[in-house]
Parts: sequence; C-alpha cells; structure tokens
Amino acid sequence: MRKWRNISHALITKVGVFLIAIVCLTGTAKAIINMEFNEVHLSSIYQDNYFESRAFANESYSLIATVAQLIGKYKSEEHILSGKTLTEEDIREIEENLYNDFRNSYRYNPNLSEVENKRIYQEKYADAINSKKEESIKEQVREFYRLLSTLEAYEGIVFYASDGEYVFSNSKLNKKEQFESFGAYMLFEDYQQKLYPNEVKESQYLDYFTHEVEKLNPQTDVIYVAFKESFLQQKMPEWEKDKAIAKSFLNEFIVFLAGFILSFVYLIMVIGRTSFKEKEIHFHVIDKLYNDLNIVIVVCLISMWIAMIVEVLHDMYMLLTIPIFIIALLMILSLVKHIKNISLFKHTLIYQILKKVFLSVKNVFDNGSMGVKIVMLVIGYPLVVAATFFVFPITMGLAAWFAMRKVKSFNRIKEGVEQIKNGDLHHRIEVDGKGEFSQLAANINSITDGLKKSVDSEIKSERLKTELITNVSHDIRTPLTSIITYVDLLKIENDPEMIAEYVDVLDQKSKRLKLLTDDLFEAAKASSGSMPVQLERIDIVSLLTQGIGEMGEKIEASLLEFKLAYPTEKVYVKADGKLLWRSIENLFSNIFKYAQPASRVYIDVEDLGNEILVTFKNISAYELNISVDELMERFKRGDESRSSQGTGLGLSIAESLIHIQHGKFLIQVDGDLFKAMIYLPKIQND
Repeated sequence: MRKWRNISHALITKVGVFLIAIVCLTGTAKAIINMEFNEVHLSSIYQDNYFESRAFANESYSLIATVAQLIGKYKSEEHILSGKTLTEEDIREIEENLYNDFRNSYRYNPNLSEVENKRIYQEKYADAINSKKEESIKEQVREFYRLLSTLEAYEGIVFYASDGEYVFSNSKLNKKEQFESFGAYMLFEDYQQKLYPNEVKESQYLDYFTHEVEKLNPQTDVIYVAFKESFLQQKMPEWEKDKAIAKSFLNEFIVFLAGFILSFVYLIMVIGRTSFKEKEIHFHVIDKLYNDLNIVIVVCLISMWIAMIVEVLHDMYMLLTIPIFIIALLMILSLVKHIKNISLFKHTLIYQILKKVFLSVKNVFDNGSMGVKIVMLVIGYPLVVAATFFVFPITMGLAAWFAMRKVKSFNRIKEGVEQIKNGDLHHRIEVDGKGEFSQLAANINSITDGLKKSVDSEIKSERLKTELITNVSHDIRTPLTSIITYVDLLKIENDPEMIAEYVDVLDQKSKRLKLLTDDLFEAAKASSGSMPVQLERIDIVSLLTQGIGEMGEKIEASLLEFKLAYPTEKVYVKADGKLLWRSIENLFSNIFKYAQPASRVYIDVEDLGNEILVTFKNISAYELNISVDELMERFKRGDESRSSQGTGLGLSIAESLIHIQHGKFLIQVDGDLFKAMIYLPKIQND
C-alpha cells in the first residue's frame, strides 16, 4: 500500500513539475514574442540617456537619410528628368537585362559572333533601352516626391540642407549659428560634424545615422538638423516608458527561463523512473514511436509554431502554443528515456529497416536454396567489388545502370504504344532524360495529342450539328406555331378589331420567321465559303463614321454614347464592302440588344503595320456567365435565354464573313466587358 502511495505521489509530482515547465516555457516564449512585436530593444536598458538610445538614432537616421538622398542624388525634378541621376551601373543593368531578353528571343542568331549579335541588339532594342531609361527616370521622380512628402511629416525637428544650388528646409533658418541655439542639434559641413549634446557622440549608433552623410560632397553639401524642446519633451518620456517596459519583459523572460530550466532538469532526472534509486526505465505508449520520427515531428512542430507566430496567427498564438509545447516536451522527454535506456539509435525506423534487411539476408544464407544464394551472390559480388575498387567497377556499374535504364525506357514506350493502339488516347508515355527514347516518347505523345484533338473536334462538330438542328427547329417552330394558331383563330373570328390584331401578330411572326430563315441561309453560305467575295480598297474609318451616322436614331433610342478613335492618317483595308458592313452591322445590332443602357461604346481603329485592328467594346447589360467559345456558337445569346428578338447567329455570321475576307474575328470577355476584334489586311497608302 505504501509502495502505491509513493508511486502516486511521484506521478503527481512529475505531472505538477511538467505543468510548471509548460507554463514557464510558454511564459518565456510570450516574453520573447512581446519584445519582438512591441519592438522593444533590450539595449535601451543599459543606456542612461535618450541621446544614446536606438530610438533617437532611428529618428535621426530617417530624417538625415531622406535629406541626404534629396540633396546628394535627386536635387530636383528637372535634374532627374535630365538623366543625370541615372548612374552607369543603372544603365548597364538595364542594357544587360534587355540583352538577356534578346538572347532568348528569335532575333538572336547563334551562328553569328557575339559582336555581330550585340550590333543587331543595339539596332533592334534602341527604343526599348530608351524606354527603360525613361521608366527608371519616372520611378526616380516618384521617389523624389515621396521623399518630399516624408519630410513634410516631420514635426518638432528643424532641418536645412543645401548643395549650394538646391535647398531643402522646413523653416527660415539657414545659418549654423541659428541651429546651435537649440538644445540638441547635428551639423554636417566642410568635412566636419558638430553634434550636441555630447551623449550623441558617445552613442553606439552614431555611425548608423551619420554614414549617409559621408556619401555627400563635403565641399558643397551641408545639412543642419535641430530638435525643438517640445519634441524632446515628448520623446524622452516615451523612451523612459519603453525602457521600463523592456526591463519588465527582460525580468519576465529571466524568471520564466530559470523556472523552465529547473523544472526541465528535474524532469530529465526523474523521467522513466518512480524514484531516484530505481534503475529500470518504464516506457509508455508515446515511447513506442520511433525516435527518428519523433525528432522529425518535434522539428516540424517547432517550425510550424515559428511560422505561425511570424506569418499567420501572431495575434492568437496562445491558442496553439500550449498544445504544441505539451506535445513537443512529451516527445523530448521520450527521447530522454531512450537515452537513459541506451536505445536512442536502436529504437529508430532506419535501424529497424537495416536490421530486418540484414536478418533476411542472413536467413537466406543460413536456410535458403542454392539458387537463391547464387542470385544473391551475383548481386552482392559487384557490390563488394564496388566497395573495394573505384575505377573499373564503378564504370561497369554505370554501364549496367545505363543499359537497364534504356531497356526500362524502351519497355515503357512499348507498353504505352500498346495502350494507345487499344484506344487509350489519354495515356501519356513518360520517359526521363533527353535521349532518343525521350524524343521518341515525346513524338508519340504529340501524335496522340493530335489524334485526341481530332477526335474532340469531330465530337464537338457532331454536337454543334445536333444543337444547330435542335435550335433551328425550336426557333423556327415558335413563330410557325404562332402563325398556325392565329390562322386557325382567323377562320372562326368575325370581330374586325380582333381580326386586325391577329393579322398584326401574323405579320410580326412571319417577319420573324423570314429573319430566321434569311440569317440561317446567310450563315450557311458564309460558313461554306460559297458566298462571292469582291475585295477592294475600303476606307474603314469612313465606313464606321457613315454607319454610326445612319444609326443615329437607334443610338439616341438606346441612350448609348459611341466613342470612335482612329489614326490621324487615313487607313485602308482590303475587304468586300457589303460583307464587311454586314459584319459590322451585326456587331452594332449585338450592341443595341445587349449593351448596358446609358453606357459608353468604344470603337478603336489601330494600325498594326500589315493589319488594321477594329475593336468594339461595350458593357453588357447581362451577366456574361458563359465562355468565349460558347458565345461564338450559333444560336447562343449572351443572356443565356431565348427571349430576345435576335437569332443568335450574329456573331457566327460576322466571324464567317470576316474569315472569307482573309481576316480574323475574335471576342473577349472580362467580367461584364464585351470586346469584339476584327483584323483585316491593310492596304498601304500611295
């Protein structure tokens, strides 16, 4: 009974000390984190004066570094724009970056000498170099004004800086004697620096906030800085307060660290035993985990905790810190048990694997058949030779490895071809390396991709045909059904007013049916390529201007505002006037139907050299929740409904008409922005 009482007492003591260790470890971590997040500098504890502190050095450095950059480098916007602030190093970096781009482009000819390639680079990239220089200068201008705005934020600090031509100051003071009247100042002039009070000179951070001045020209550049009494009266109490906080955090850290060390040492001494006299080590469930896995988990937990504190949950770290520390400390104590038991290495996964391999080999040689022994000797002999000789055996091993790798690659290609032959077009043949087999596998994969694309294209074509038949039947049947219905009503109706109303509906539905059949016929002709095309020289801007003018009433009714942008010089395209206008008219019709009312429509004409690009941009009134490919399908509408009066053939007809004029028709969707682009061959001006 006394024995169990002693065991229970020892267990309670261990648990209590373990909890104390966790509390102390958590407190130590909390003290370190608080010092880091509150930017507490322990060095301030050993400093007696504010002017020796890092806080004063930071205040001084921020101002002096800013002023030194302005007076020593940027000076003014005009100075920057003149290019004088671009150093040879900046220009060399720009040119090297662009030359690397040139080396990776198609313009680089490896058959030419480096000198010839550099000459080509200088010709082709001259504008790009100048553009990069201008970008760098603009960035320096932005930095210049950012530094100026930084200076405007300083209150309580008076400064004056000049290089003899440019002056930066926040007061009317410009004489050294005027700055010397303040209670604290720093004067840099004519190879000399005058600092007051003397504690500033004794600061260990003196070089930290004065080294920027050493980059200036001492013969022309001067910097005067003085600190107002109101500024010092505000900063000194703040520094004293931060110093007291730093002392508090340091004391907290020392107390918790000492508590953790004492409790951890005690746990190391008693872990695994019920008393100090007992020699046997007792293991529990957690101790069955392999030691190498134990170490990996502890390292991962600590790394995860550090990452959590630094990057993610530094405001909520206490929620996960205690569980992580408990698990990590338990695993560390488990390692201590195995150290005491002299089983630290034996109880590892690596050791157990090596042991089982050794025992298996030993068992084969002790009890296995002669054939198995011969096989193992054949395998083991080269290993023994490789362990004793270093030239010929290694070469043999590499040759054998290379041969086996090639055989393996060949077998993989053979199996892959067999799978592809059996219809698995999604199968990829993966072969490592860059040799012939790798190239052969890549070629077979390319053939497979081509077959897959062909099959997918055929499937898509069949699907589109089915959808076309379905949609045509639906769109034609709707007005046709209405016509049949109203004809039947006319047969039995005697009221003249109702007859007139029915006739009006019949007129609308018949026109709708005619529109559908006409558009369908036109789409079929355009896509088949049987439509006659007469290419001629067309002034695209005049065509667009005339079209916008003719649609004035529709534009006013839709409340849309059209913005046309085009080059100053006339541009001509090679196209069929009627077919081109039909394509543009379809786009206008699409805009009137689906554009957001009272919004702007942008039409841009761009000269791309050999092509003319006409871009139509508008904001859709409907959510464009379908892909570009779907929008180009026939009978597809942007609102995903069939309630509008369009036929759904507009974009398809426009694409086909532009295609037979040797142009390109593309559309893009970005949120609610709809963009249609027409590329047409350009005719050069005479």
